[in-house]
Amino acid sequence: MVGTVEAVIGCVPRQNSSRGPLRELQDGNTQLASPRPNLYFAAMRRQTPFWKTKQLEEMSPQEWESLCDGCGRCCLHKLRDDETQELTYTNVACRLLDHHSCQCSDYPHRQRRVPDCVQLTPKTVREVDWLPPSCAYRRLAEGKELAWWHPLVSGNPDTVHQAGISIRGRAVNERRAGPFEHHIADWPGRMPRARRPAKTKETSE
Repeated sequence: MVGTVEAVIGCVPRQNSSRGPLRELQDGNTQLASPRPNLYFAAMRRQTPFWKTKQLEEMSPQEWESLCDGCGRCCLHKLRDDETQELTYTNVACRLLDHHSCQCSDYPHRQRRVPDCVQLTPKTVREVDWLPPSCAYRRLAEGKELAWWHPLVSGNPDTVHQAGISIRGRAVNERRAGPFEHHIADWPGRMPRARRPAKTKETSE
């Protein structure tokens, strides 16, 4: 059971933030990552991909943005018990989240429409405890590899959906959700069992 709770906001990948220190507990909404530069195939052509040779702090803005796999999990609301500090995930998404593309529907104006939108930086990646275990920023910060379904690895931005990693078909908009406590879910905080897409006859031959 979750007692008195506060909403924990989501995050937006952004290397350079003009905001002050991160406030983990706020009565705010979530915001999805920015549209990512098309570095998928450029990364595949490199002999040694940038994410294997650079620390998070060393990445260019484009490289940083491209690490977002577009799953949308960080844009789901979380609840934290104000007595125990226990973190609980929900399947309630930010009102600006497009549930099919798993992208922000108004990214250029997100800060005006969602003032509590957090810009993720290398520093905050190492500080917050609510990034999903599948998150590329968290995985790299923990010394892990990117998963096969990450667009930088697969060369295809759709594999995050095909593998069942994204929130597509699994989330509810905050405007229709009602009390967040009615939408508690554990799957956003678990490392998913990714399913590889079936090979077509053409690709299997």
